Amino acid sequence: MFRLKVDLLKDNIWKALIFFALPMLVANIFQQLYNTMDTMIVGNTLGDVSLAAIGATGAIYELLVGFALGVGNGLSIVAARSYGAHNEDLLKKSVAGSIIIGIGMTIVIMFISLFLLYPLLELLQTPIDIIDESYSYIFIVTIFVGVMFAYNLLAGLLRAIGNSIMPLVFLIVSSLINVVLDIVFITQFHMGIKGAAVATVIAQGVSAVLCFIYIFKKAPILLPKKEHFHIEKSLYKELMGQGFSMGFMLCIVSIGTVILQSAINGLGYLTIAGHVAARKLSAFCSMPATSLCMAISTFVSQNKGANQRDRIKEGVRCSHIIACVCGVGMTIVLFFIAPLLVRVISGSSHPTVIDNGVMYLRINAPFYAVLGILLNLRNSLQGLGMKVVPLISSVIECIGKMIFVAIFIPLLGYFGVIICEPVIWCVMTLQLAWSFYHNSYIQGKSDS
Repeated sequence: MFRLKVDLLKDNIWKALIFFALPMLVANIFQQLYNTMDTMIVGNTLGDVSLAAIGATGAIYELLVGFALGVGNGLSIVAARSYGAHNEDLLKKSVAGSIIIGIGMTIVIMFISLFLLYPLLELLQTPIDIIDESYSYIFIVTIFVGVMFAYNLLAGLLRAIGNSIMPLVFLIVSSLINVVLDIVFITQFHMGIKGAAVATVIAQGVSAVLCFIYIFKKAPILLPKKEHFHIEKSLYKELMGQGFSMGFMLCIVSIGTVILQSAINGLGYLTIAGHVAARKLSAFCSMPATSLCMAISTFVSQNKGANQRDRIKEGVRCSHIIACVCGVGMTIVLFFIAPLLVRVISGSSHPTVIDNGVMYLRINAPFYAVLGILLNLRNSLQGLGMKVVPLISSVIECIGKMIFVAIFIPLLGYFGVIICEPVIWCVMTLQLAWSFYHNSYIQGKSDS
């Protein structure tokens, strides 16, 4: 009989990881379609300049998404651990605390976006001929960041109790809505790239509402009562520690990407257009790794709550094997069809756009396996409750990108941009592997 939930505590490990990760993989694909459809429709209807305008905001968008996703997943780690320990009261208190923290975070981000977005675009050396158009797009996305956070939190809570199917269903529905609204707002209402931003916000809002309705009707274990909103210092410390450490970790990574974007913006709009098309495709290709690491995070969290150390170690080993197989597959596929994909995504036939995009994909592809192992280790450490070590890895990435922007990109041009992340991934993986396999809990030296 088909089950909406996977038992991460008892099911066969291979089966549990794959069946739990697959819905998240499909969900990530559809979530990426939000922004990718913007890119395709803008590129094919409004041209290379408007495409570059969206591309110039890519790093800021990734920063927002990364922070919202990181905080949502970090908060859900505490919920997953409570669920694994069969502590329903603590689970409900964790959900209540997550809601309070989420509301506060949303208000702060909205307030900051009112004053700092345009100066940030200027700081990133966004070309003067596209900066106003870029601002019109990213302002709408950031002012409604609460919608983005709501979905990520609610979906994360459902995954915390082993249900990765329903967030996928809701996301598919909202993705289809996003595609339709993109076409209507851009081609019929002539709203330009502002129409793409409005379509994205509406679609994300739909997915959040659907998640909430499902939880209300089918997952009452996640519904806190009035008494669960009482603030307990130790719990909120743990929630904020997990949520913000994961959010800031992805935020620091994105800050590095923002810094890298400033170097890309100085290479001209054709290079920007090629790069944004390649980044969209790269995001799709790395989705098996990102979906698997989300699965291993919940897997480790639940099994940590149940104190199943050996099952955790075997789960991480299995996740590494899956990541390597997916990485090799993506490398083979991209070697043959990268030119076609870049041309389709960008809507451009300009040689500079196509050549730069293809070169980026073919050089990055062999390192997707390394990225997968990196993400598995980092999320496993977070699932164990480690907060500082994952942050250190993100700092390494940010510093690495700063070094490339200051030294290697001026020397190597766009090739420096391409090799930046693969080199940094290798360094980060070594650091995280040492931290995970020397962890006292993994080595059996402690039970906490």
